[in-house]
Amino acid sequence: MTTAHLLVPVPIPDRVAALIGACIPPRVLQAEFEADCAAREVLRFRGPRLCAEDQADREQALSELARANKVLAAHHPALPVRPGGVR
Repeated sequence: MTTAHLLVPVPIPDRVAALIGACIPPRVLQAEFEADCAAREVLRFRGPRLCAEDQADREQALSELARANKVLAAHHPALPVRPGGVR
């Protein structure tokens, strides 16, 4: 018996990734890329005291993440990305 949280992520070959990507609409692939970038950006701005500019940048990244996640969730409910990288 295995559960999802115990599975070890295994890299897939580039050719397999290309086949998978060919089956997904381009707007969903673009949204996934934007969500991953925005999630990494959100993690850059953490801490108890952020200056006003960093707070604005974090809010912008959260907005971009939410926008991309909306497209991903419309395609499949399990696709949205979280800032920690865990789906």
